[in-house]
Amino acid sequence: MTQLSLEIRSQDASIRANVSDQGQARLVYREAYEPGDEIVLKSADVNVYLVVQLDDAMDPALIFMTGHEYRFLIPFDEKKKSYSPKSFSGELHVLTVREATAEEIHAYKNVALNPYDQHVNETCFPHADANVETRGESVFAARNAINGKGVNFSHGKWPFESWGINQQKDAELTLNFGRPVEIDKVAITIRADFPHDNYWERVTLTFSDGSRHTAELKKTHLKQFIALEPRTVKWMTFHELIPSDDPSPFPALSQIEVYGREA
Repeated sequence: MTQLSLEIRSQDASIRANVSDQGQARLVYREAYEPGDEIVLKSADVNVYLVVQLDDAMDPALIFMTGHEYRFLIPFDEKKKSYSPKSFSGELHVLTVREATAEEIHAYKNVALNPYDQHVNETCFPHADANVETRGESVFAARNAINGKGVNFSHGKWPFESWGINQQKDAELTLNFGRPVEIDKVAITIRADFPHDNYWERVTLTFSDGSRHTAELKKTHLKQFIALEPRTVKWMTFHELIPSDDPSPFPALSQIEVYGREA
């Protein structure tokens, strides 16, 4: 088993609470978080599959951790707007991490899902990165598109967070899976706050193996599936986004899901 640990660190790097165990770690923190606090997830081994739940008001998620440590900055103020107001609040918090089971690892699943992704993230995958986020606001950050939600009939703070492109014509979002995965389907949920929103009629997916796939989308609030020939990739980019001729200048992405298995 892998030695796993969870820590709460303050802005000055002092440790407020910590726990460590074999194959799992369970931390009960009985204080209110303060600005600058971080959750530090540590693993004695690298390239491990873990199931994490860093707040009891958020869903657990299977992640692939490529390094020994991942630091999750507790969101406050503007950064908190893209999270449930129940999360990271109050004076009692339960945080857990455990090794994923073989069944969880090898299951057919959404390999893009990671509600614990943040801008500064080099070890906790999958990770979303974009060349634009509307006005730099957290409610339009790339990470919102892989948080597993996709409530899309409005826009702005949670639960309507999305990836916003600030009307940038060359906007693109890249998903890094952190390891090779074999995929065969993508699901797109566009933001559908019509008539405020526009939509993309055509999008292109480019993959790390050099392949490309162009898909047509419709004006709908429903999830749209794109079937692919199976391919093994480490990353993919969602780009070449062609908007419709609707009068709104605001197409946006509520959720992108990528389905497959470990390669």
